[in-house]
Amino acid sequence: MRGPRVIELRCRYVPRGAIPHPALRATFPRTGEGLRNRFAPRAAAPQNEAMPVPANRLVIALAQIPSIVGDIDGNLKRLSEARAEAAAFGADLVMAPELYLSGYPPEDLVLKPAFQEACRRACETLARATADGGPAALVGLPWVEGGELYNAAALLKNGRIESVRFKVDLPNYGVFDEKRVFRRGPDPGPLVFDGVRIGVPICEDIWTPDPIECIVETGGEILLAPNASPYERDKLAVRLAVAKARVAESGLPLVYLNQVGGQDELVFEGASFVVNADGALAAQLPTFRSVVARTVWERGADGWRCVEGPREPVEQGDEGDYAACVLGLRDYVDNNRFPGVVLGLSGGIDSALCAAMAVDALGPERVHAVMLPYRFTAEESLRDAAACAKALGIRYDVAPIADVVEGAERALAPLFAGRPRDVTEENVQSRARGLILMSISNKFGAMVVTTGNKSEMSVGYATLYGDMNGGFNPIKDVYKTEVFRLATLRNRWKPPGARGPNGIVIPPEIIVRPPTAELRDNQKDEDSLPPYPTLDAILYRLVEQEKRLSDIVAEGFESEVVRKVERLLYLAEYKRRQSAPGVKVGPKNFGRDRRYPIVNRFRDSAQPVRAADASIAPKGQAGTSERFEE
Repeated sequence: MRGPRVIELRCRYVPRGAIPHPALRATFPRTGEGLRNRFAPRAAAPQNEAMPVPANRLVIALAQIPSIVGDIDGNLKRLSEARAEAAAFGADLVMAPELYLSGYPPEDLVLKPAFQEACRRACETLARATADGGPAALVGLPWVEGGELYNAAALLKNGRIESVRFKVDLPNYGVFDEKRVFRRGPDPGPLVFDGVRIGVPICEDIWTPDPIECIVETGGEILLAPNASPYERDKLAVRLAVAKARVAESGLPLVYLNQVGGQDELVFEGASFVVNADGALAAQLPTFRSVVARTVWERGADGWRCVEGPREPVEQGDEGDYAACVLGLRDYVDNNRFPGVVLGLSGGIDSALCAAMAVDALGPERVHAVMLPYRFTAEESLRDAAACAKALGIRYDVAPIADVVEGAERALAPLFAGRPRDVTEENVQSRARGLILMSISNKFGAMVVTTGNKSEMSVGYATLYGDMNGGFNPIKDVYKTEVFRLATLRNRWKPPGARGPNGIVIPPEIIVRPPTAELRDNQKDEDSLPPYPTLDAILYRLVEQEKRLSDIVAEGFESEVVRKVERLLYLAEYKRRQSAPGVKVGPKNFGRDRRYPIVNRFRDSAQPVRAADASIAPKGQAGTSERFEE
């Protein structure tokens, strides 16, 4: 059997600041099969061709703008508008985020030839537009070359596709599956723009030194890194640290341009930035907002430096989580063209927080709250729900569920004869509420907002086809203890651009009241679950950190409680597979991040770590092929 073909790339060092020789461009493949000649990347020029005088000043526009997967025409329109805005402030180049024309992540949609061709046509349309003398464009798109599909960035200038560069490091962890659909590109040399050698490492390419090292060795002068990096709590500091490490190693300034907007459960918060060669932060774009930012660059004795750029505040921590939930919900509703949302407002903290997020996302006129009381609903729940709806300024209706519940119980009575009442009848209440909310959705077109938190989703403290009904869950990745923090936060702050009212919108009585599902008399969540501070601490160690039970117990948690939580976590997997998508805010959400089997009989024995038995271990180095002796 033939082995895989090995391609060796030799990077050639050229001093930074030197004028690039045209033959150097031929080191890296750029032309594709079946391209339209008029727009194909240029071939290397003859060596006696006159080279342009390198620019000493550049204005680079950073288009931190939203992109919708599959909306190729819409993405092209938004980028064209950004280019016009950049032209108005004298930009030489406008830069767009990773895979901007297709949207990110395109998943298996990108494997469709018709989709690939549509992205290519949009790229050609934008390339033609650059013949107007306005800014050139650096845009991401899927690119077919030699029968292989690449994650690419194309430089468009003077009516042509001047150069194309391919992503090298394809992430295949957490929410990323790029190795499934894309081919790894060759180590990237810089492309040439106005005589300036610009390296274009794409997203993951800056997380390891090798792609940047090759750009440096081939004379790169500036690093422009298009990204589509999803929001995650405290991720901005991590990105900045990685960028500064690459800057320190390379001695080159770096632009980190991130996407903004929601795509299914992912939210891209923007927060793009520029780091100069000395490690100083030269520009910071805002979080969760679209902007076309002007950055001014000058060449000095020590190379290029960003001398002008915006410095915007960014939301992080709890503020970042809340803003991410709002943006994710807004874009999911708007991009799926729902006229608005409907949700059950129970008087509890989860539904109150979701209602506040919905109003901040969509405005009060697009949010409909329904109280669905039964005989176990406390008077204070009715009062608190009404007060919350009034504070938010939303439509509020009361739809008692007694007739639905009791009708279902009468229908089931012959089948349940001789059996005592139990959780089954409690779930009938939840499913009656789900039936009414879904019926309102069907009749009026509004999407049902699911309101269960991550603690409940973890241990299955939710009812399939009942309170789990809905199209999207803004707090799916928010633990119960975090729900309390975010509710308290919202009463004193709201994110920029929020469409809800200022001030207290979640009555304090809701925040201080012990959580209850109100499916039986005097019910409290702690009747079935450990206290939420304990539950959430154990869940974080099991879900986000994948810790051994013995290690969790060693931290001071009761062994039986830890075992119970692990058991509930595994048993609820089938429920989570049927749950609505929701915004990812933490390091491991239920969905793309965590892929567990439904049928799973493994349980941690809670025994301390035991070393492998060396007496029966393989000889030599494990995982290597053995040498056969004749």
